[in-house]
Order: sequence, then structure tokens, then C-alpha cells
Amino acid sequence: MARTSVVTGSASGIGKSVKELLESRGERVIGVDIHDADVVVDLTTADGRTSLVEAVRTASGGSIDAVYAIAGLAAPIPATVAVNFFGMVATLEGLRPLLLSSTAPRAVGVASMASLMPVDDELVAAMTARDEAAALARAEILAREPETTGALIYGSTKKAFAQWVRRTAATPDWAGASIPLNAVAPGIIATPMTAGMIATEEARTALLQMVPMPLNGIAEPIVVARLMAWLGGEENTHLCGQVVFVDGGSDVVIRGDSTW
Repeated sequence: MARTSVVTGSASGIGKSVKELLESRGERVIGVDIHDADVVVDLTTADGRTSLVEAVRTASGGSIDAVYAIAGLAAPIPATVAVNFFGMVATLEGLRPLLLSSTAPRAVGVASMASLMPVDDELVAAMTARDEAAALARAEILAREPETTGALIYGSTKKAFAQWVRRTAATPDWAGASIPLNAVAPGIIATPMTAGMIATEEARTALLQMVPMPLNGIAEPIVVARLMAWLGGEENTHLCGQVVFVDGGSDVVIRGDSTW
């Protein structure tokens, strides 16, 4: 039987690449995005998150095999908090019950190597506490200076999400239900989200000085898609709570062996 997967952010970038890759392998994919998708919802809102679950339940007949939570923003605005953390977690938690009847359920989300960069501790704490009102209020303050404090928003959301994966994956609801929950942490990927940052050679060089990628430099979305497809596939039986950096070496350069 062909697997049925849900891919958020399916209209562009990594999400589109994952959708196309899975479909090329014969899987049925329910795409989710704010436009041009099977399920059109706004994950910045509670209503949108609820609608996502109901629409997927209807479209799938009540059973899915994998969730690829990819939808996200990189702008220095509060909406980035709403989508990248609260929308991501709501997607995974909301669709988890639909995974339970699968013989090989899997769940994968997108973090980022930006989780290694400076963050705003107050914002991370609010997300960790699942206090969306406080997190959005803090993001509003940070966003007033988009080039300085606003720049901390994206990395903060990715750190909070990566930590959520680590803290959640081994719990009864996930590992205890035989659902591997993991994340990928991309480096700079050539997507519409990063187009403005890599439009010129000068811009690319400056960005790679901040985000070193010694192994083959900036990557295409398919690079991340292939890894995500494996994490969400039947072969992945024992990876639990891993945040896998697919970043051309940024993690290695920045952290070295400090993770031990």
C-alpha cells in the first residue's frame, strides 16, 4: 500500500521539494500551505491550525503515515513565532492521532542551523512555556529593531522547536506509540525565502562568512528533501529526537565537539 503523507509548506521551497520527491516514489501527499495546496490554511492562527487537522482527517479518511512539518517564515516579525513554533508544534500534535493506525508512522519537522546563533532567551522561554500571547508580545518588542533585536526572532523559534523535539520524542505519546519524531536543521538553502540574501555573489560571500558551509556551499532544496524523506520513511525505525544538521558543515565549524 502506498503511504499517505502530509507536507506543510508544500507550495514552495523545501516543502515543495519534499512533496514532489514523495510523489515521484508513489506516495500520496496531502499538501498544506496558505495558497496552491490541497489544504489551504493560515498556521499563524488557532483557527487555521484546527482547520488543518480537520481538513487532513477528511482528505485522508482518518489515517496518515507521515507528517512533514515544514511551513515557516524567516522575517523579523511576530508571525514568524506563530508559524515556526506554535504552528509547527500544533501541526505535529494535532495530526499525531491520525498516525496511530499506520504500521510505520513517522514525524519530521524543520529546525535550522540558526538555532546555533544568538537568540532572545525571554522569547525562547515563552515558547518553551507554550505561552503564545507572551511570545508574540516579546516578538513585537524585538521586531521594533528589525536589523538588531528583530534578527533574533528566527533563530529563537528554531532553538525552541529543536528543544521541543528533544524533550518530546522519547515520551509515551511518541516513542511509546512507536512514532519516531525527529527534525532536520538546514544551513542556507536556495529557496524563495533566501532569494534576496543570495541574489549576488557579494551577498552570498557575506552570508557564508556568517554561516560557514565548507562542504559544497549553499544547497538546493532537494538535499534537505532526501534526508526528510528517509526520516519519514519506513526504514527509519530507531532515530528518536535527533536534530540532524544538513548544513554543509556549519554545525561542525561553530560547535566542534562541544556537544560532548
